[in-house]
Amino acid sequence: MASDKTLHLVISSVGENLYDGPALSATLPGSGGEMTILPHHAPLITTLKSGTITVAIPNADSKEFSIEGGVLEVSGTRAVVLV
Repeated sequence: MASDKTLHLVISSVGENLYDGPALSATLPGSGGEMTILPHHAPLITTLKSGTITVAIPNADSKEFSIEGGVLEVSGTRAVVLV
């Protein structure tokens, strides 16, 4: 469950979960330009282009994931990326 300072982020591709856990923020290559998702972001569904997702993880180093495109859905304190 996400706290007030984190969101629950899931990054999945076919047959594989790349990340499933808390995040302070996630920066993604949106089709209209780079965007950063923070906890309590407004609801959003958008497409993603080829690039890198950078996830700021509480009490840990950031993680990066290269993607070839996908879809992002943000709702409440949860964000799901399908790549």
